[in-house]
Amino acid sequence: MKLLRILSAALLLAAAISYAQVKQGDVVADVPFAFIVGGSTLPPGRYIVSRVTQDDLAIHDRQNHVVFVSAHSAQRSTHENSTMMVFHRYGDTYFLSEVWVGGNTIGRALFPSAAERQLAERGAERELAVVRMGK
Repeated sequence: MKLLRILSAALLLAAAISYAQVKQGDVVADVPFAFIVGGSTLPPGRYIVSRVTQDDLAIHDRQNHVVFVSAHSAQRSTHENSTMMVFHRYGDTYFLSEVWVGGNTIGRALFPSAAERQLAERGAERELAVVRMGK
């Protein structure tokens, strides 16, 4: 178990170092609003979202700060084909919810954070906000 944690930490560090190296399957997005992901609030800006492992994503900013989050697979209809990031919006607060790569019907869905679950439990109105990228 300890070896698995060390290996995971090494993979996460390698992902953090590789911000400038965009790979096929990465999502590059200019997000026009602040958003919450993995318990961190990220400012508006350009982000690269990469798969680190089957269940983990890394979100990098221009300063090479990185947030790691767990995700699970999600399926969308075949008529939707764009690369996009989907956010849940409660008032002025945005939470990253899904990441999709164009041409794939399988994407990654993030688990709701404690803060998002609390808003939902209080009955806050949720809307979707989508940032699409050309690909």
